[in-house]
Amino acid sequence: MAWLTATYLIDAAPDEIEARASALAIEQSVECPLAAIGDQRVLHEIVGRVAGIEPAGDGRYRVDVGLAVETTGGEPAQLMNMIFGNCSLWEHVRFVDVTLPEPLLARFPGPRHGIAGIRALLDAPQRAMTSTAVKPQGLPVAELARLCKTFALGGVDIVKDDHGIANQTYSPFDERVRACQRAVLEAVETTGKPAFYAPSLSGTPRVLRERARLARDLGVRVVLVAPMLIGLPAFADLVDEFPEFVYLAHPSAAGGRIDPVLIFGKLFRLFGADAVIFTNYGGRFAYPRESCAALAAAARAPWGTLAPALPVPAGGMLLERVDELLEFYGDDTMMLIGGNLLIARDALLERTREYVAKVEGHGRTHVALHA
Repeated sequence: MAWLTATYLIDAAPDEIEARASALAIEQSVECPLAAIGDQRVLHEIVGRVAGIEPAGDGRYRVDVGLAVETTGGEPAQLMNMIFGNCSLWEHVRFVDVTLPEPLLARFPGPRHGIAGIRALLDAPQRAMTSTAVKPQGLPVAELARLCKTFALGGVDIVKDDHGIANQTYSPFDERVRACQRAVLEAVETTGKPAFYAPSLSGTPRVLRERARLARDLGVRVVLVAPMLIGLPAFADLVDEFPEFVYLAHPSAAGGRIDPVLIFGKLFRLFGADAVIFTNYGGRFAYPRESCAALAAAARAPWGTLAPALPVPAGGMLLERVDELLEFYGDDTMMLIGGNLLIARDALLERTREYVAKVEGHGRTHVALHA
């Protein structure tokens, strides 16, 4: 019988942790009192098992729970249901890690391009990479296209929509993608340097497919998706149906009680993200420095046959911190700076060129990640 291991942090007093751990194992497996179960196979092969309890400081314990692989069905939605379904409703529980046995891991192909594919697309075999965002939402399509072209003329590798830009009346998806894709291609004709526009895909599964088909027909190669907004199963389906895209995963709505190292470094990658955007330490959202290091390491670490995903630190990034951050994350990284470029207003092209020069001139040819 194959088992996966889900790991949680549980707040509890010393005299109640065993009961809370056992309750979690039951809730995440059979969801009923054991006294109600007469089937011996269910009792021995389906009921979750507490595999370990360790103190984690300040009234908190690290708890490993074994769950039967059979219960996941090998499907994204049911996997998430089993590892963090009902227990996500308990405020004293935080989901921090999962270990999948090889046969289950093999059911999920992960990134279709990964770091190597992104480097090949950008013709950037060694250096760190650059990205930016067109914003704020509310701008008309013509202005968004102008920003896209300026960023691409400045040498940025990937120019993405801000994730808040969807299909509003001031920025209809169809019109925007056509205009912004054309603007970036015009810039590429001028510079001769590869650059790519990444529209934000959102909507119901049907709408997602319609928009993905339009983007593909227009020659788009990179897309932005917020997996927690559209749903992890819908994201996995999108990757399966449109494997030609490089997928940038946005962190919106991923701030619940799932550890950032797990959600960005492992789960988004598991379901097909080629690059994972996360909030950098010292920015607007300020994950701890140690979490950012662990997240980036997890995204790039060997994991079965899954390709490594590219870490993309973001969230209030400053041009003045580029050298510091590349020293911290290494060159297998894509920087994402948006607002700190846009503040240049009429000097946006010059500031964008400064940004690109800082990143591409860093000169690193190896990854050195420091905790």
